[in-house]
Amino acid sequence: MSELKRGLVVAIDGPAGAGKSTLASSLARELDLPYINTGLMYRSVAAGALRAGIDRQDGAALAELARGLRFSVTDGDPPALRIEGGATQEALTSEEVEEVVSMVARHPEVRSVLRAEQRRLGAGGSVMEGRDIGTVVFPDADVKLFLRAEPDERVSRRQSERGSRDPALAEALEQRDLLDARTNPLMPAHDAYPLDTTGRTRGEVLQDALRLVARTLGSGEGDA
Repeated sequence: MSELKRGLVVAIDGPAGAGKSTLASSLARELDLPYINTGLMYRSVAAGALRAGIDRQDGAALAELARGLRFSVTDGDPPALRIEGGATQEALTSEEVEEVVSMVARHPEVRSVLRAEQRRLGAGGSVMEGRDIGTVVFPDADVKLFLRAEPDERVSRRQSERGSRDPALAEALEQRDLLDARTNPLMPAHDAYPLDTTGRTRGEVLQDALRLVARTLGSGEGDA
């Protein structure tokens, strides 16, 4: 049986580079909730597979690796995901992990293990971001936001994150989208609010999100 939701949950979905992490961490701080970046959980499995030489086609072995990781929430502002037994933050965001994470995440066995952990971590209240948070992990989330951005903007953000103007990044992001779509088609929940972040500042997107949270909770749609 999945963990029962006990606190306010805000689910943020969207493609890579749409601004999910930036918004989720800021929103969590504003709402005084833990921030859970589920992408890092999949990256930790991918990094572990590279380190241990596990075949990326071996779903059972990858799921066993995932079960061996320990996920918790740190003290902080905002509290955030802690991964024990995993790779460093630098390794998780490396190009090597970027190249294989979609292949690792496509296995149902891996997704089942990590989704259960995500539900456990976030059920007491959280801002959680990923690709299927509002549809699968927390279909009962109080607020669901679906972020979009134009492809050029998504590439530009990834280049800024890496401190590089690598022209190959656009192709890499397109390939990532294709692989992710095979794993988990990117579809917003029927009750998600769309937010287009193209050409908008972090502050503007955050204020929009806060207004949507306030509107939803004020209307009595939330249960926390």
